Amino acid sequence: MPFPLVALFDLDGTLLDSAPDMLAAVNAMRAGRDTGPMTLAQLRPQVSKGARAMLAAGFPDWDADERERHVPAFLEAYERELGRHGGPFAGVEAMLARLEGAGCRWGIVTNKPEYLARQLMPGLGWESRSAVLIGGDTLSVRKPDPLPLQVAAERMGVDPGQCAYVGDDERDIVAARAAGMASVVALWGYRLADDDPIAWRGDAMVDRPLDLCEADAWPVAR
Repeated sequence: MPFPLVALFDLDGTLLDSAPDMLAAVNAMRAGRDTGPMTLAQLRPQVSKGARAMLAAGFPDWDADERERHVPAFLEAYERELGRHGGPFAGVEAMLARLEGAGCRWGIVTNKPEYLARQLMPGLGWESRSAVLIGGDTLSVRKPDPLPLQVAAERMGVDPGQCAYVGDDERDIVAARAAGMASVVALWGYRLADDDPIAWRGDAMVDRPLDLCEADAWPVAR
């Protein structure tokens, strides 16, 4: 079984262990309000759910409107910590190199704002290696809507059915299925205790990035 023609990846919780950067941002906000720091274990499951979920974990007394008002402040705090504490998950660099060696192009489709994702690329050495980068604000919709994945395929000049998408959240798998792409559940990522990745009905499930160095680990293209 060959590698897919194109492999697309979620960023936070899939390629990048960004939870330490997110934790630093939340704790900076908590310190400004004379609140003690959270632990990484407390915040980590929320990271793939986005800024609002992390603010809910960090400030449980805030209602939805209050969290919404503080999203810009959180993004500013996170931008100051960007790339300072986290990094690629173990095995990600070897996996990307293996894909490249096999002639498989790869790219990123994330719900992280595009300007933040692009700031990370040079420090990771991915600026010229990632063939496409779609952020959560690149288009008018974001995952679980399939359009970001479909646009990524279009920009790479391939049919969605020639792509596989890898992500650690249910919305990743929902988006891939709706886009007509094969899907891979990244079990090493961020999940809540009651998440059931089997119920997401991905085409494949993998325990670690190094598993994707083997062509047989990738689901058959649609």
